[in-house]
Amino acid sequence: MSRTNLGIASILGVLTIILGAFGAHALKDKLDPNAMQSFETGVRYMMYHVLALLFINTNSVLNEQSKKQISMLFFAGILFFSGSIFAITLDLITAKKIWFVTPFGGLLLILGWILSAISFFRSQKS
Repeated sequence: MSRTNLGIASILGVLTIILGAFGAHALKDKLDPNAMQSFETGVRYMMYHVLALLFINTNSVLNEQSKKQISMLFFAGILFFSGSIFAITLDLITAKKIWFVTPFGGLLLILGWILSAISFFRSQKS
């Protein structure tokens, strides 16, 4: 499972770079400063969690079950948190329709970090 998680994280890393470049070059003159800042927040949080996924899934201290659970929380969190920000700032959907998705994604990311901490504290390897 870690190999799959690493592959998905790597693809998300590529997507993060593409979205960041798209935002910096194609959107900077099209979005107002607040929307641009929101878009950049989505990209930044996505990259943070891609790096976290790479760390989690290459770490020998955690067992495979912990890696899987943490990864699923981070994958879903990226989708809902960053994905909803991208959808809203690019006017693909109105914020009124999906206002709850971004905080739900943030909650999933927070739960991923909490589970990471618990898993590291409970790990048997040194």
